[in-house]
Amino acid sequence: MLILSFFSTFHFFFYLAFSLFETFMSSSVSLLLQMEVVCLNSEPAFNEGDEYEHEGDCATGENADELCAAPHLKRDPPPPTVGLEFDSFDEAYDFYNGYAKDQGFGIRVSNSWFRSKRKERYRAKLSCSSAGFKKKSEANNPRPETRTGCPAMIVIKLVDSKSWRIVEVELQHNHLVSPEIKRFYKSHKKMILAAQKSQQAEPVKEIHTIKLYRASVINAAAPNGYSKVKERDVRHPTDHSKHLELKEGDAHAVYNYFCRMKLTNPNFFYLMDLDDEARLKNIFWADARSRSAYIYFSDAIAIDTTCLTNKYELPLVSFVGVNHHGQSVLLGCGFLGHESVEYFVWMFRSWLTCMLGRHPRVILTDQSKSLQMAISEVFPGTRHCYCLSYIMQRVPEKLGGLRGYEAIRKQLNQAVYNSMKIAEFETAWGSMVGQHGLGENKWLQSLHEDRQRWVPVYLKDTSFVGMIPVKENEVSKPFFDGYVHKHTSFKEFLDKYDLALQRKLMKEATGDTESRNCSFELRTKCNFELQLSKVYTKQIFEKFQIEVEGMYSCFNTRQVNINGPIITFAVKERVEVEESEKEVRQYEVLYETTNMEIRCICSLFNFRGYLCRHALNVFNYNGVEEIPSQYILPRWSKDYKRRFPLDPLPNDVDVNDYVLRYNHLLSRAIQVIEEGAQSRECWKASLQGLEELCRKFALENVDEVFL
Repeated sequence: MLILSFFSTFHFFFYLAFSLFETFMSSSVSLLLQMEVVCLNSEPAFNEGDEYEHEGDCATGENADELCAAPHLKRDPPPPTVGLEFDSFDEAYDFYNGYAKDQGFGIRVSNSWFRSKRKERYRAKLSCSSAGFKKKSEANNPRPETRTGCPAMIVIKLVDSKSWRIVEVELQHNHLVSPEIKRFYKSHKKMILAAQKSQQAEPVKEIHTIKLYRASVINAAAPNGYSKVKERDVRHPTDHSKHLELKEGDAHAVYNYFCRMKLTNPNFFYLMDLDDEARLKNIFWADARSRSAYIYFSDAIAIDTTCLTNKYELPLVSFVGVNHHGQSVLLGCGFLGHESVEYFVWMFRSWLTCMLGRHPRVILTDQSKSLQMAISEVFPGTRHCYCLSYIMQRVPEKLGGLRGYEAIRKQLNQAVYNSMKIAEFETAWGSMVGQHGLGENKWLQSLHEDRQRWVPVYLKDTSFVGMIPVKENEVSKPFFDGYVHKHTSFKEFLDKYDLALQRKLMKEATGDTESRNCSFELRTKCNFELQLSKVYTKQIFEKFQIEVEGMYSCFNTRQVNINGPIITFAVKERVEVEESEKEVRQYEVLYETTNMEIRCICSLFNFRGYLCRHALNVFNYNGVEEIPSQYILPRWSKDYKRRFPLDPLPNDVDVNDYVLRYNHLLSRAIQVIEEGAQSRECWKASLQGLEELCRKFALENVDEVFL
């Protein structure tokens, strides 16, 4: 009951805090505007018709080509911005319609609000023509669905009964938008007819008188989770025949899920990629928990394409990180229509947009040229490695039919897992290939060519925080392991998605509770163990304890070289190699006495994020009683989220920037939410503070209405 209470508390608290957050950021909007709620799939208040007619030229009639090409029609109007004012509703409509035509989409009036007595319109929502979805038709041959639930829109409001002001803006679409794709939209027909009529009398002119009410232009991440993706970032020459193979009920299930999440999950983000025939090519989404998790755990991520590799019916792509307990945490999901560079690029750009452009330091994927090329394009400064676990799991499939397979497998494992130096690996690999005549094996050739991306001995300078296995019997499991099988449908997966996340979050919440409230049993008298029992989470501390206990299997520690302040030690250890067999191995440890820096040749600190037994042994040998702070990663701390160093607001940044204020407040709000959900007392205190702020903002908005 405690854990279930935690989840209900967290989501309620998140929603309240996010509502407060939105209230603060839109304090210049009247109380009346805040109280109006419209269904996501609401129909227009008056019939504007279906905007998307057919593909074709942008005009009709004998003068169509001249009108489309006429240089005096080209203009570069400002994008829709909160605060722009117009003299009439028609002028505001024409402005947005002109902007839409330049960008390559149509518009329609999706909602209007009228004063009941005079039937005078005082507010309207102008949406992309792909907004919402059509009502189901009872016809035998209904027209295909062309809408995508696109969120792009503006809301305009009548101010002082004389001018119309933009009060809300969403520029991001969830489908491909390009002026180069020529389609005929109904909203543009009015512009063309007016141009044709004007051309008979005088040169065509399109003049819009725009009053600038407020100078804050939104040009970065939008507050509801969408960020502006430039056209060049999402448009690629793709094979339009490749799209998601949806079964009956799948599209409806996806749409219903996204609608439900947008209503119940603050900061939910999704994008859809459509081809010219309005078929789904790709889908990406991430909920609020995934987006907040990436704020804390953005150092290393894995992009899981197991479903694609194993040819599952569900083309699932998962973005996965590691939390402070060493557990997998979901950072986003997607459905990929085709395993090509262009499709991967779209998926990665969508994820990066969702995460506000913050690049991870390390990305792990399966071995794939398409993935490699896409990652180098989207994440040029990120270290891209192949997941060792994925590669080694493929050994039986790729080599199982060869003569002497068991001997090959053992030699391969020996080369990969036990090589301390690059020369050792190359010697062991060459011996395996030569002894078994594997020089022409294409798979082994590709592995050797890419060895710097997956063999541990080449990756010792990269921090993986436990995301790659360093021992033969370790295996990395997919995040949705046990929830997805070869014939899982889209609908079935979405039904299981929430269950999988709830169980993962319950596991994290249990770890938080145990780490905060339980005292750890010490197994040795070593001060290193006592020191980190006060810092690490339970799961990480138990892994570190194994290294502390392992100090007692090390022996014959001695100096082998001194070079100024750097001393080289040799540490011997008895290592279990088979079921009951052990061998003695020697590990080289470098110790810099001035700054107390240490490095072992096994590089466990970079692979796992905590010191190995060999380094601990050298510290102990030199009389060091406490582990230096640089070897205690804050990400493993039990109070990591509480002490997380949030980015301060730079002194030289304009505080009038809406997006900057929004993102800064969001990072602060997440920290309050994490703390407030930990206990009943914290929840009550935080809730009281949020409610006081809500009342304060409500009063300020009321005052603004009557001023």
